[in-house]
Amino acid sequence: MSVLLDSHGWIEYFAEGPKASKYAKYVEAANPADYVTPSIILYEVYKRIKSVRGESVALKSIAHIIGNTRQISIGGKTALNAAEISMKTKLPMADALIKAVAEEQSAKIITGDSHFAGMKGVVFIE
Repeated sequence: MSVLLDSHGWIEYFAEGPKASKYAKYVEAANPADYVTPSIILYEVYKRIKSVRGESVALKSIAHIIGNTRQISIGGKTALNAAEISMKTKLPMADALIKAVAEEQSAKIITGDSHFAGMKGVVFIE
């Protein structure tokens, strides 16, 4: 099974947030054979890290993600799957896209985002 580290985890780690150490093992183990990253995560991580740590750290963060995971583009099929997921679960758009990619890639989601709490295929970091 593949791993999809949600934006929440990448941001905690690269922003040196209070849960950074809980995500360290996932970030440091990331490799393109096992980890997938939907393109929406690149957007979310870059935007947040740039706003709290600056452009240099944001670019280094994105370089780490790109170098250590397989990027998954959001296409039409995934967008429609995400819409269905959102209607069933009430997930916001970005989270529904992430969930759709995880399902399509048979990946477990690692996150502390409360939107995903209790969902199948999610490892929730408290």
